[in-house]
Amino acid sequence: MQEPGLLQKKDGLASGMSSFRWWMCAMLFFATTINYMDRQVLSLTYEEFIKPEFRWTDAEYGTITGFFSIFYAVACLFAGKFIDWIGVKRGYIISIVVWSVGACMHAGTAWATARLTGLDSVSALRALDAGSNIALAVSTTSVYLFMLCRGVLALGEAGNFPSAIKVTAEYFPKKDRAFATSIFNAGASVGAIVAPLCVPTLAKHLGWEMAFIIVGGLGFIWVFFWEFMYDKPEENRKVNAAELEYINQDSGPEGADGGEDASKSIPLGKCLKYRQTWAAIFGKFISDCVWWFFLFWAPSYFDTQFGAKASSVEGKMLLITLYAICAVLSIFGGYVPKYFVEKKGMHPFDARMRAMLIFAMFPLFAILAQPLGGYFNSPWWPAVLIGLAAAGHSAWAANVYSYIGDLFPKNTIATMTGLCTLAGGISTMALQKIAGNLFTYAENAGAAFTFLGFEGKPAGYFIIFCYCGIAYLLSWVIMKALVPSYKPVEI
Repeated sequence: MQEPGLLQKKDGLASGMSSFRWWMCAMLFFATTINYMDRQVLSLTYEEFIKPEFRWTDAEYGTITGFFSIFYAVACLFAGKFIDWIGVKRGYIISIVVWSVGACMHAGTAWATARLTGLDSVSALRALDAGSNIALAVSTTSVYLFMLCRGVLALGEAGNFPSAIKVTAEYFPKKDRAFATSIFNAGASVGAIVAPLCVPTLAKHLGWEMAFIIVGGLGFIWVFFWEFMYDKPEENRKVNAAELEYINQDSGPEGADGGEDASKSIPLGKCLKYRQTWAAIFGKFISDCVWWFFLFWAPSYFDTQFGAKASSVEGKMLLITLYAICAVLSIFGGYVPKYFVEKKGMHPFDARMRAMLIFAMFPLFAILAQPLGGYFNSPWWPAVLIGLAAAGHSAWAANVYSYIGDLFPKNTIATMTGLCTLAGGISTMALQKIAGNLFTYAENAGAAFTFLGFEGKPAGYFIIFCYCGIAYLLSWVIMKALVPSYKPVEI
């Protein structure tokens, strides 16, 4: 029983309570920001710096990004179990050290390529004549080396989300976890905004290798603070008794946190027998690849189609505008279903499906990006329209995970989340390969390749944008057909 005077509450909040849990939330935010910055260095240096140095084609770039996507998705299936096994303190450190090492490894690919192809130096590599046999060897070798580096990066980055979710569960009561999660998850959008500000400038003035090293090195700084700041709440001297009681308010006989019967979980194989499973899988499979396409190809698109290099002021502002629109509008993704429930009296599942239908409309703006960008000869139309499409994805993705929580027992949510992440990774790998090969073919074909009034590479982009525009509506229709009304899985 609580001692008198130990904890006084006013409006549900404890007085005299420390607030160290929010420092933990800040650490998760910075880790997620660094995560997305490391992920974007390649896309921001590809077109202007790396592509001409290694004589890559878009098809080869698509192979690299596609490999990262599928390797990351597969790693996510096992990352959560690893974190649970080794503990979140050491697990998070191992994860961020691995992905930071992977990020920094990219800087050595030019040197390693020169050595493996028999060249004396990186300067000799850069002086090669395009089309020569040695240049082809350099291109092929560098692709495999980048795939190795991206694999290490993906392996480490897979541990970020399960680690952050676990820390949130440790340091926040249930009623605060959604808010804490939204804060640290905002690091993804912040990282996508900050990266264009610094990465192209670093690459232009210090070399693209230093861009990888400097951004990758941020993870090691984070590890230093994490080592001294993190301990479990009950062992952390910075968490006083009042805050610890607040954190543990869910504990007790009326359903202790995480006290569900593990026997109620559903094996992976059995999950595939349910229509609800396939609805969630299609919700991720058809749509996830759209977000990763924009993330990996937007800098190249603005460069090749409008001459706005990522290192230029215009190029930076275009990317910042795109992701700022996404970050601001996606915040409302969690409020729309709540509005339908509280103001319209709808069932939560029906409210979520209606909200997802609204979010599925936003990517339709992507179909207009190429026509309006070409008509006005301005990249700002595509930047704004793609930003709206990306905002729709962010809101959609958040609700797909909640959709899983609506229909499946809690002890099966992690399994389902991993399965759906894998489905999204498979489709992302496929779209990356398709897009890369399509852009290479369209560029070589020139005027001989047309689509709805566009020729060459612009026609290729328009084809992909059309898919991006309809993907979410297609997902929604399939999900609605498979699960037309609320019907949770019963064991």
